[in-house]
Amino acid sequence: MTIRLYDTSARQIRDFTPLKPGCVSIYLCGATVQAAPHIGHIRSGLNFDIMRRWFAHRGYEVTFIRNVTDIDDKIIAKAREQDRPWWSIGYANERAFNDGYTALGCLPPTYEPRATGHVPEMTEMMRTLIDRGHAYAADGNVYFDVRSFPGYLQLSRQELDNLRQPAADSETGKRDPRDFALWKAAKPGEPTWPTPWGEGRPGWHLECSAMAHKYLGSAFDIHGGGLDLIFPHHENEIAQSKAYGDEFARYWVHNAWVTMAGEKMSKSLGNSVLVSEMVRRWRPIVLRYYLGTPHYRSTIEYSEEALREAESAFARIEGFIQRVVEKTGPVEPSAEVPPAFAEAMDDDLGVPQALAVVHTTVRQGNSALAADDKEAAVARLAEVRAMLGVLGLDPLDEHWAAGDGESGEDLHGVVDTLVRMVLDQREAARARKDWATADALRDQLGQSGLVIEDSPQGPRWSLGPR
Repeated sequence: MTIRLYDTSARQIRDFTPLKPGCVSIYLCGATVQAAPHIGHIRSGLNFDIMRRWFAHRGYEVTFIRNVTDIDDKIIAKAREQDRPWWSIGYANERAFNDGYTALGCLPPTYEPRATGHVPEMTEMMRTLIDRGHAYAADGNVYFDVRSFPGYLQLSRQELDNLRQPAADSETGKRDPRDFALWKAAKPGEPTWPTPWGEGRPGWHLECSAMAHKYLGSAFDIHGGGLDLIFPHHENEIAQSKAYGDEFARYWVHNAWVTMAGEKMSKSLGNSVLVSEMVRRWRPIVLRYYLGTPHYRSTIEYSEEALREAESAFARIEGFIQRVVEKTGPVEPSAEVPPAFAEAMDDDLGVPQALAVVHTTVRQGNSALAADDKEAAVARLAEVRAMLGVLGLDPLDEHWAAGDGESGEDLHGVVDTLVRMVLDQREAARARKDWATADALRDQLGQSGLVIEDSPQGPRWSLGPR
């Protein structure tokens, strides 16, 4: 029952041993809210949602922090471009991120702190770093002296002498161009906060150290984020936090990217697919299946074909669930998942292997239905629901059953209404023994990619392979 995780800092899979028995503390770098989220942004939230659910299933009490970076160079630039207040840009996009997390079934974090709400904690941290000789003030800025911290770059395994980190035009007074900003001096038209070293605003890295310390203490279990954050963000977090005196994170877990044509999905590259657009075209539960079921350390190459394959695979699971419920009524999830599923999840959150167990159990359940073995079918459905619950993919869960999946579920409801109208016409044709019309209507639905099954409860439709 030992959970094992790939620790980036160790470059190997390690047994997870919590700081406090029975508890796990997780800090996930959340959104920088300069723009609405694309599916690459949301993937990180999904991966760590599955991690959180698995820890909870294993009996851990989980504290999950996901921060919001609501002040940043990019947010200020967007505010200028759109002639809007910086806080208006940040708040609108924060809402868009939370709508995306909710649409795809992510549980809300224990706390979701904003950077701008923690300037006092950042000021205290800077004061200590300056007093200890790890930071210095210059021209209203405060910089971290990277040469003062011997462990710098151990996470990313780089050599300091080979590091090139050119300073921005506004970052004046640096002793070394590789030193990074803890605090940025005020500039005309930008938001500012008072500190002993002058008016200004936070540097990107300092905020996470301050918030992790406040909500999780001087040491916590897991720090997460995307691979692109290893350097400079996470490297700089480690330096400033440990120089401050914190033990900081004991495990570093990073998820891989969503790519398009081999490039990391990014607004700046113009190759991003917004979550708000995707949930109008695809059911959110299908999007969750597509983004959440590959291994978190594997890259997802975005394609419509892959999404259609995910849709078909999930339809097979849903079809089994629907058939059993129609025959037997509601079935509660099992208290435990099958051992093979648990073994896969314990091994660095091996979701692909765990999902294979789901599909095997579905096939066994379908065989039981074909043999009219209702008891076995119910048992398999209880197992399937338990496994899907861990993955956040149980279509009978109240989130999905209540239609909280936003517009994609609404679209599914519209399609269901239209298909039902055609099926009613087909049933009327069959009732008057107009077999040619009934068969023609069925064939037309089949050409649209739908599979029609005639059950004792009436005709039922599902998505077929496309």
